[in-house]
Amino acid sequence: MMKEKKDFKAGFVTIIGRPNVGKSTLMNALTGTKLAITSPKAQTTRHRIFGIITEDHYQIVYSDTPGMIDPKYKLQQQMMAYVNASLEDADLILYLVALEDKNEFPEMIEMAVRTGLPIIFLITKVDLRKGSQVEDKVSYWKELYPELEIMPVSAVDGFNIPQLLDRVIEQMPIHPPYFPEDSITDRPEKFFASETIREKIFLNYDQEIPYSSEVVIAEFKEEEKIIRILAEIYVERDSQKGILIGHKGSMLKKVGIEARKDLEDFFGKQVHLQTFVKVEKDWRRNDKKLKQFGY
Repeated sequence: MMKEKKDFKAGFVTIIGRPNVGKSTLMNALTGTKLAITSPKAQTTRHRIFGIITEDHYQIVYSDTPGMIDPKYKLQQQMMAYVNASLEDADLILYLVALEDKNEFPEMIEMAVRTGLPIIFLITKVDLRKGSQVEDKVSYWKELYPELEIMPVSAVDGFNIPQLLDRVIEQMPIHPPYFPEDSITDRPEKFFASETIREKIFLNYDQEIPYSSEVVIAEFKEEEKIIRILAEIYVERDSQKGILIGHKGSMLKKVGIEARKDLEDFFGKQVHLQTFVKVEKDWRRNDKKLKQFGY
C-alpha cells in the first residue's frame, strides 16, 4: 500500500448508462489501458470491472458496468445487480448517453439522481457529430436536466477526455488509496483471457451466438516465456455449437487467432491457446450454472 500523503484523493467512479453508449471504451480511454472488452453490439459488458489509475496525489477507481436494461432472464438480473452494487460505493457517477439518444428512459436518469451523488452527464460518441449537433444536444439535455453538469466527450478522438479527468479528480474526496499503486484492476489474469475470447465472439458472430456464449478458462499456466491457456466456450444449443465452430473449424480458428494476438499484446509474452466448444442448455436462466460461470 502507498505511503499515506496529506491531501491525497481517492474514490470510486461508477460509469453507467443504457447499452451501447460506449461505457467500456470510455473507461479504457480514461485509464489508458484496454481493460474492458468492446464491440458494436449491445450488452457486451456482463460484469463489473474496476479500472484503477494512481498518480502522486490521487487514485481513481473507475467501475465499468453492464448497460442498464429491464432484465428478462437470470443472467440479465445479475448484470443489473452489478449496476446497483456499483452505485452503493460510488463517490461520483458518470452517466452516459450517446449523441443520437433522446430522453426515452428518464427513469434510468432519475435512478441515478435519487442516489444524491454528484453526477457528470456525458454525451458520448461526439466524433460522429455533424454541424451543430453537439451544441444542439447539450442544449436539449440541459433544458431537461438543468441541475446536471453536462459534457460532450469522445473516447475515440480524445475530445474533452483531459477535461473530464480534471473534473473527476476535483470531485474525489480526501482519502488514502484503496489499492496498491501498481494495481490497474481488481480482476485476475484468467478473467481477461476469457473476456478477450468473448470479445472476438461478439465481433465475429451475429444474432444469438454472442449472447448465448460464455467462456470459461479451464487451465491457465504461466511459464517463463509462454502462457498456456485452455478455454471452454459454452453455448445453449447444438445448432449454435455448429455455427460457432464453422465449416471445418474455420470460424473457431479465426476467433482463436484474433484472441491470441490480443492476449500476447496484453500479457507481453507468447500465448498458446486451445479452445473447445461445449453445450450447456439454457445456462443463462440457470442459477447454478451462472454461479459456476462467475456471476
